[in-house]
Amino acid sequence: MTEKAPTNVKKYDAIVVGAGAAGVGVGVALKHAGIEDFVVIDRLGVGASFALWPAETRFITPSFASNSIGMLDLNSVAIGVSPAYSLQVEHPTGAEYAAHLRAVAAYFELPVRAEVNVIHVTKHADLFVLDTPDETLYCKHLIWAAGEFQYPKRLGFEGADLCLHTASVTSYSDLPGDDFVIIGGYESGVDAAFHLASYDKRARLIDSSCPWDDEASDPSVALSTYSLERMREEWFESQIELLPNCKVTAVRKQGDNYVVCTDGGRELETSAPPILATGFEGSLGLVDNLFEHREDGYPVLSEHDESTSTSGLYLCGPSVRHDNHVFCFIYKYRQRFAVVAKSVATSLGLPAEELESYRQWGMYLDDLSCCGEECVC
Repeated sequence: MTEKAPTNVKKYDAIVVGAGAAGVGVGVALKHAGIEDFVVIDRLGVGASFALWPAETRFITPSFASNSIGMLDLNSVAIGVSPAYSLQVEHPTGAEYAAHLRAVAAYFELPVRAEVNVIHVTKHADLFVLDTPDETLYCKHLIWAAGEFQYPKRLGFEGADLCLHTASVTSYSDLPGDDFVIIGGYESGVDAAFHLASYDKRARLIDSSCPWDDEASDPSVALSTYSLERMREEWFESQIELLPNCKVTAVRKQGDNYVVCTDGGRELETSAPPILATGFEGSLGLVDNLFEHREDGYPVLSEHDESTSTSGLYLCGPSVRHDNHVFCFIYKYRQRFAVVAKSVATSLGLPAEELESYRQWGMYLDDLSCCGEECVC
């Protein structure tokens, strides 16, 4: 790696890494800020992570075409667009939402480049250097919006490699067997159990705590109403056994079967590979060294969602944290798009006047009072 970027190469004002909900949304905000010399890159393409969801999985946040009264659809990423209106469904599937994102990117004419896989990121002087297998890209500002779904968390217990993560499931109808053990009782675990039960399969849903009895009102830390409602279906209750306060310590193969061991000494045997519903590591590994970190491991961000140790590096998406504010839903982290776009525009000497319209749509430029634990908006 050279210490100084070549003078005869293209240097973008900004590069957005990731073309999911965060990447497309902040890309639209950059255009509204008057920034023209930028590119959105993705190792697969627009909405690819959503397209990889299990076929049955749907958004837990409902979509409503509420633009007519000045409010955004909860799953919108840009002013004036609504997946409820364009898709005419309340809880989109991943495939449907991926199609929506592709339509948004096309409508706003975002400069998207697919099949660009970033393998190394550094900063030299005032430029970020992004290495890919085919080329090296340079930019003044780097916006990391790579998401989480393609980076599953597999935990560290013995035999975790014997399990099937929910991110690897194409369709729950395709899974062989009729009795399953699901490790992880939050949204993806309940989702897996719900769909298996709908196919008349039995499952034991195991968690180290008891998330389905959590009284917290913030869906960022507790089960959503959508999940709780589905758990009350008669066939869910008859097909799914809930095992709270059981920590999995190991999984082993025993003949043709699998045995899930818990810290209480209980052993659960199943003929199907146990399903890991343990969430996602996130995509920050490539830029982790360019951030300072909070006690919980998340990046420390300035009021403009910029790294406090590497100027010009911004974070967008579900990994954004400010104090006790968790921005893990689209309707939460989209409120930060204009913050990032305005900061980048200001750095480039642009007025970013059009971003003022974001205030009228609840996408605040500098206000963190919305989206806290007591949020009622």
